[in-house]
Amino acid sequence: MVVELINTGSELMLGRVLNTHQQWLCRQLADLGFVVSRQVAVADAGNDIREAVREALSRADLIITTGGLGPTSDDMTRELIARLLGKALRQDPALVAHIAHFFELRKRPVPERTRAETLVPEGAIVFANAYGTAAGLAMEVRPNPFRPEGKLSWLIMLPGPPRELRPMFTDSVVPLLRRVLPHPGLFVCHTIRATGIGESIVEERVGRSLQDLTRAGLEIGYCARPGQVDVRLAARGPDAERLVGEAEEIVRQRLGSHVFGREDEDLEGLIVRLLTERKETLAVAESCTGGCLSHRLTNVPGASAVLLAGFVTYSNQAKRKFLGVAAGTLAQHGAVSEAVAREMAEGARKETGANYALSITGIAGPGGGTLEKPAGTVFIGLAGPFQTVVRRNFNPWDRETFKQVAAQQAMDLLRRKIAGKDE
Repeated sequence: MVVELINTGSELMLGRVLNTHQQWLCRQLADLGFVVSRQVAVADAGNDIREAVREALSRADLIITTGGLGPTSDDMTRELIARLLGKALRQDPALVAHIAHFFELRKRPVPERTRAETLVPEGAIVFANAYGTAAGLAMEVRPNPFRPEGKLSWLIMLPGPPRELRPMFTDSVVPLLRRVLPHPGLFVCHTIRATGIGESIVEERVGRSLQDLTRAGLEIGYCARPGQVDVRLAARGPDAERLVGEAEEIVRQRLGSHVFGREDEDLEGLIVRLLTERKETLAVAESCTGGCLSHRLTNVPGASAVLLAGFVTYSNQAKRKFLGVAAGTLAQHGAVSEAVAREMAEGARKETGANYALSITGIAGPGGGTLEKPAGTVFIGLAGPFQTVVRRNFNPWDRETFKQVAAQQAMDLLRRKIAGKDE
């Protein structure tokens, strides 16, 4: 089964909009067993769209396009595909009624341009759009004039806005695929997430140990993120569950305490879950990360049950006033130091009464460093019902990456401590 994805939109090619369709659709299709073999993005230009679709039809069993179904002059996907396949466009009365009702609810006149959204290629299946006016379309290309062997292809056109595309895919496209396409067979894919270890070291530790399983059909992939490495394990066929299960056990054994999660679980979600289960609380005191750690924690639903407060004490004055860091400590050791990180963490815990408190102080760069403390230096403190722990790390990256990695390191320090994996 060859599956291809075509994302249309000049805004994608100009870098003005992030292409989230590629990631989301590929994940949804893979979970169904239909792994995308090729994905392309093209501008809203007639020739580009036409050639991308023609090329995909020459080899793919399933093609999904996104965008270009709206009412404006740069929405050309529907018309171009109809012309390419020699299909007439006919007005769909149900779509006329839907659009009229859509604007009636909003007490607005129906724009003349929306007439284009009521046109449907002859023989196409129409997917209703509960969140907009552009319907989705599906066509069985039989016979397929672009495949010499005469095989059929399914061509699905989806609107561009994610709030419209995603429910349409789930509610309409998935049932269609299950009905008209042959079952792709069992496909199993799991992701193991590790932190505090580099991508090359991860491969050194697990790659050789998985050689027998890869010869039997296991697929391994590695994805490096700031402060994190994902190990992807996948397999097809009747032995897929066994292969992936055995591989996961080996990865966990080889990476040990560096493993913190599975699938989509991130470190902040794990921290909130662990503290919630333990009925414990946390406070954070940040300097160089400017609230990045608090932001990531509060992105997790239910964080209010565990996070009591977050202090962004960027200046020395704020460190003294809100966290009780001693002026003498700042004068003797400087704001970026083990001593200040310790007093920040202890001060945050004292002020809030939290079970634990994390602190971060460092030099995000690119300037401000010294030979003793170059840009990228960071001290992370953890106070709790034990002797306060401080770690010194070196993250010589751009400011945003520095902040993300420092926040990751702080959460990992807490994870290890409360899970009994402190090293």
